[in-house]
Amino acid sequence: MSSPTLAQGFEERVVEIDGWPVRLTSYRIGDKFICQADNVSPGACLARMSAESASEAESQALSKARHLLGKTKRREV
Repeated sequence: MSSPTLAQGFEERVVEIDGWPVRLTSYRIGDKFICQADNVSPGACLARMSAESASEAESQALSKARHLLGKTKRREV
């Protein structure tokens, strides 16, 4: 039985995209880097990308999140 692969280098930070707070969660599993972008409230996943480097995974996740949030209409409350 093989041992489980553990996530390494876990990082979390909040950035702003087009006025929306977005949480970026990044980590490495094996030789792949994963970055997930979610809208802080309610926490729905916008993008989850994996790549050969941390910067590439983050760039892809930010690009997809920017695209999706750009299509979102804001309503006055």
